[in-house]
Amino acid sequence: MATEKKCACECCVHPVVIGEQVPNLSFEFYQAGKTGRMSLEDFKGRWLILFFYPADFTFVCPTELEDMANHYEEFKKQGAEIVSVSTDTVFVHKAWHDTSEAVGKIQFPMAADPQHRLSHAFGVHIEDEGIALRGSFVIDPEGKLKIIEVNDNGIGRNATELLRKLQAAKFVHEHGDKVCPANWHPGEDTLKPGMDLVGKI
Repeated sequence: MATEKKCACECCVHPVVIGEQVPNLSFEFYQAGKTGRMSLEDFKGRWLILFFYPADFTFVCPTELEDMANHYEEFKKQGAEIVSVSTDTVFVHKAWHDTSEAVGKIQFPMAADPQHRLSHAFGVHIEDEGIALRGSFVIDPEGKLKIIEVNDNGIGRNATELLRKLQAAKFVHEHGDKVCPANWHPGEDTLKPGMDLVGKI
């Protein structure tokens, strides 16, 4: 992975794009009653889902996070870790986790981004509000960005569809000469690009 950026301004100059190495940013997190510090480099060798949401103690956000929590074991079976991210502090994460039945289901790390370094680096920071858009980012074991999904903050996401996209990304990662067609699920037919397919699909 790339060297850690030193400030939010540097990250903001060029948000990471598909195929690029993600910056090795570090951040505080809350998980299972404890706080700590980790970096994106710590996930090298595994798939990583960065799941940005606007703010704790809001409305659509807990429904999304509960959905992710309910599918967490399925993501782990795919060799992936989930890290949720908002611009709140770890103390706010703990308070929300302790008081919300939905958020209390979360077992994955909840990253704190009060300095907006992560949200700037991934291009989801809303400058005049100080919060993030609903951005989902899938990063491969080499630290390269493979999937970006960004929603307006009034539109909730779907953990099942994100899991499907992860499975497709894994397949392509492991079978570089094949690609996944629309709505592909594991076990279904894939495609091998070549001149023999031109005009026949």
